[in-house]
Amino acid sequence: MKYCMLFIVLLPLQLLAQLQLAPVFSSNMVLQRDQPVHIWGVAKPGEQVVVSFYNQQFQAIAEGDSSWNITLQKYAADHQPQQLTVCYAGQTITLNNILIGDVWVCIGQSNMEWPMQRELHYKEQTGKAQLPNLRFFNPTYAGKNIYAAVFPDSIAKRLTAKDFYSGEWQSSDSNTFKNMSAVAWYFGKTVLSETDVPQGLINLSIGGAPLETFISVEAMKQHPLFSAKVKGDWLTNTAMPTWVKQRGKENVDDLEDVPSDALGKNHGYKPGFAFAAGIEPILQMPVKGILCYQGESNAQEIERVMEYNALQALLVEDYRAKWKSPELPFYYVQLSSIDSARYKSQLWPQFRNEQRRFMSLVKNTGMVVSSDIGDSGSVHPLNKKDVGERLAKWALHDMYKKKMLPSGPIPVKAVFRGGNIAVYFKYTGKELTTFNQAPLKGFTTNTDPHAAATIHRRKINIKTNQRPHYVYYGWSPYTDANLMNAENLPASTFSLEVK
Repeated sequence: MKYCMLFIVLLPLQLLAQLQLAPVFSSNMVLQRDQPVHIWGVAKPGEQVVVSFYNQQFQAIAEGDSSWNITLQKYAADHQPQQLTVCYAGQTITLNNILIGDVWVCIGQSNMEWPMQRELHYKEQTGKAQLPNLRFFNPTYAGKNIYAAVFPDSIAKRLTAKDFYSGEWQSSDSNTFKNMSAVAWYFGKTVLSETDVPQGLINLSIGGAPLETFISVEAMKQHPLFSAKVKGDWLTNTAMPTWVKQRGKENVDDLEDVPSDALGKNHGYKPGFAFAAGIEPILQMPVKGILCYQGESNAQEIERVMEYNALQALLVEDYRAKWKSPELPFYYVQLSSIDSARYKSQLWPQFRNEQRRFMSLVKNTGMVVSSDIGDSGSVHPLNKKDVGERLAKWALHDMYKKKMLPSGPIPVKAVFRGGNIAVYFKYTGKELTTFNQAPLKGFTTNTDPHAAATIHRRKINIKTNQRPHYVYYGWSPYTDANLMNAENLPASTFSLEVK
């Protein structure tokens, strides 16, 4: 099931004679380097459209459905602003200040959406925000900043795949960057400074959104575990997260004039809706990779926790297939930490552990640990600088071949011998350490909640009189666990069977 074929089929007939570009195209944008550039839009059927770029011209004839699509050549990274013009029947659209570089798509919920102006280091970064080679497409969306309240009619009318997102590309400066995703901005700033390749960030995150909204209905329908998520009204579907349905009902349940289909009323949390509104319209546009900070809305019930890896694997598989990029990188943020007295985070240790396991299940993925910079009283930790910079390490290591550790310590195995458990890790660097060289904290076993753990170069030793079945680290919703590697990158929460 699709919410729309393409945005063109929804246009009034009187507009089909007008030349239009797909909404993702505007001045100040970044086009993906080293990949054929696709430009597309609508015009009168049968008429010729001419695109001019880098002193070259490319032509296409508008199809019977008014769509046109032109493939340009590949271009190397270029800091020099370029102009692109599209001409048709006396009409001209001109896009200025275009760069060639790397384009990243950012998805997730409020911690990815969280803007720079509310980030911990915002004031000190204002003077560093003038970055002409850092660009972002940071659209607003229908229902943004409306929480447990009924959507006004003006918002409800925008709950279509065509109208849900609205925005244009901007260049980073002290004014524009304040509304940008802080995680994405720090990521782009770091990669730019290390590579000098222009960076473009497309931010499609939605506060509170479940992972299901970013996956196509088609993919879920064909999956044996997740076809139930796209059967019947999503607001009463037992396969969807409970909180997500509750918020959806608060927003649209009492409204009559809300666009809908067989799955019920449209909403940013509806299965497949953000995919239809944000991802599907840009699938013809080559991108470098995907950044994701999501999970809070899928971590409140054990059923949702235990299915998450398979659900996220489906998302990655679907994106790679639809972008025709089998190695498309996917870098994501592990949930942070918060006291369960302030948030329904009782299952976060299990969820963080599942997120850790995901890296070994799906290739070309990388996870950032953020539990060391959590806030015991808020689900929105204000320090997004470390998160964005840690995400950048994965990209720099994998995609730009920089020699650096991409991650904090990740456990490999736990072995019991002679009254001692040895826990081995990868991504240790020269040796393991702790934050500020404080005493090591955070290790437990299923037989000892206060396990005496010590660092021995690149491994952890735990003295015990009996062999436990499992060793745990950071196993609480809010954790003060403090193990790090030589680059001061934190270790992941984990549960590991003792061999």
